[in-house]
Amino acid sequence: MSNVYDSIMSGLMEAVEDAKGTHKKLKRRMVSIIPVKDYSPKEIQQIRKETGMSQKLFAGYMGVSVKTVEAWEAGTNHPSGAASRILNMMEMDSELTTRFPFVKTINE
Repeated sequence: MSNVYDSIMSGLMEAVEDAKGTHKKLKRRMVSIIPVKDYSPKEIQQIRKETGMSQKLFAGYMGVSVKTVEAWEAGTNHPSGAASRILNMMEMDSELTTRFPFVKTINE
């Protein structure tokens, strides 16, 4: 237990010294998050059509109701949060829906 305590205290002291000092020794990494994009009804419809999905299949893939997709495409409602992130991923990577097939087409 003493080794764990000593290790934690050593790391803490090093961090405090680095914070107080003028010459920074510890590595720093800056992280920025791209803001969630606002999608127009036309952009949503275009992304859906590029996937080759009907509104019903697209809703299933996105984890929302068909009425929600209809509202997005009509402009009466807008995707937010995770839905916008998924749309952004789909827009950036046209193969996303085939690499992550949450909706499967069954040919009869």
